[in-house]
Amino acid sequence: MFTRVANFCRKVLSREGEAPVEVVEAPQMTVIPRDRHAISRKDISENALKVLYRLNKAGYEAYLVGGGVRDLLLGKKPKDFDVTTNATPEQMRKLFRNCRLVGRRFRLAHVMFGPEIIEVATFRGHHEAEQPQSDRNSSQRGQNGMLLRDNIFGSIEDDAQRRDLTINSLYYSVADFTVRDYVGGLNDLQQGIIRLIGDPETRYREDPVRMLRVIRFAAKLDMSIAAETAEPIPRLATLLHDIPPARLFEETLKLLQAGYGYATYLQLREYQLFQPLFPLITRYFTDKGDSNMERMIVQVLKNTDNRIHNDMRVNPAFLFSAIFWYPQLEAAQKIAQESGLAYYDAFALAMNDVLDEACRSLAIPKRITTLVRDIWQLQLRLSRRHGKRAWKLMEHPKFRAAYDLLALRAEVENNQELLRLSAWWSEFQVAAPPQQKTMLNTLGDDPVPRRRTRRPRKRVPGPRRDGSSSNV
Repeated sequence: MFTRVANFCRKVLSREGEAPVEVVEAPQMTVIPRDRHAISRKDISENALKVLYRLNKAGYEAYLVGGGVRDLLLGKKPKDFDVTTNATPEQMRKLFRNCRLVGRRFRLAHVMFGPEIIEVATFRGHHEAEQPQSDRNSSQRGQNGMLLRDNIFGSIEDDAQRRDLTINSLYYSVADFTVRDYVGGLNDLQQGIIRLIGDPETRYREDPVRMLRVIRFAAKLDMSIAAETAEPIPRLATLLHDIPPARLFEETLKLLQAGYGYATYLQLREYQLFQPLFPLITRYFTDKGDSNMERMIVQVLKNTDNRIHNDMRVNPAFLFSAIFWYPQLEAAQKIAQESGLAYYDAFALAMNDVLDEACRSLAIPKRITTLVRDIWQLQLRLSRRHGKRAWKLMEHPKFRAAYDLLALRAEVENNQELLRLSAWWSEFQVAAPPQQKTMLNTLGDDPVPRRRTRRPRKRVPGPRRDGSSSNV
């Protein structure tokens, strides 16, 4: 991947058989003219172009910025297009009727075109060391250095310095079709390096989620992390505890369900960032990394990546049901042993405990935890196939997800009983009704489902048949 990125960027900076590109130099700025880069307006969203043209026509500066420019330079199709401008949010609301202002920490304008939303941000400015009391509503820091409000506006040069990664700080102008680079982002793109802008420790303290973004882009683009950018991460990983769990949940989905989950997982563990996201799971990690739970995480992430790359749907509920399955299983066994409850009741209590603890660090929505519970409870029912149970199970909305988890468990544990059960359900799902009936009739060799036995009634002392007292 490094070579492919480097070769492409060399073509951007100097085409084959031509002299090196003559760039226009300004203080800390490189301008790449239209005939020296591969970005074309036909690859840019029409709605993003509408926003850029209207801002320019109204007399404002406006640029395509961030991941959209980066991906276009890499020959990739951008997922979305972000715009930055010197117009304030209030000015943008007056200019676009289809605009709404969002964000508290940093005010943004969302210009809506049906299902597509073009995010427009005002150029960010630098924070003054001594901030006037009157500006506290615009910018505010916590005691740990985290930015609580960030509505300080500035110039495009300031904005470039305020962005997080050099490769995401490239600006494309529709006014003259140039690409502007203020922080060496093109060179880092060529070298395949993820580098934070500014002092890494300060920037991480401003927003600890930047550590997750560094890992995510390194895994997604198959790039290396600059030494000075990587060094503070293990030391500052605990700062993620200060991030609201709802925001961490959204970031976790970006990390693990973007098609590069396995590579991201390896780097999260390397830089000690997995623990703040999944503290419950890290308790079960082993030195060898060969526990059933660790093998389960690896396999479900590889499967998820494969599905995404093949344009197949993925469900976060299945991901979480697989990741937390073995902690849930151990919790159920522990409750059953200590309390003497029936296993089914202990299993239900363990589901509550595990999901409650998981939600303390990641605010997993109820709509997802409800599906996780369904998938887990079906694991107890999949072995009970006699009579009409098998057909009823297949009618359950989450049967397919439950079956997939069963197959994953069988693969991870290499358990013969689970492998036989998984193979049976695999055949039963595609069999014709007469064959299904035959398969059910030949289940006689399988163990009969255990019925709940009633506890014997406690004997109450009373008179015997011969009239004497039982207490004598």
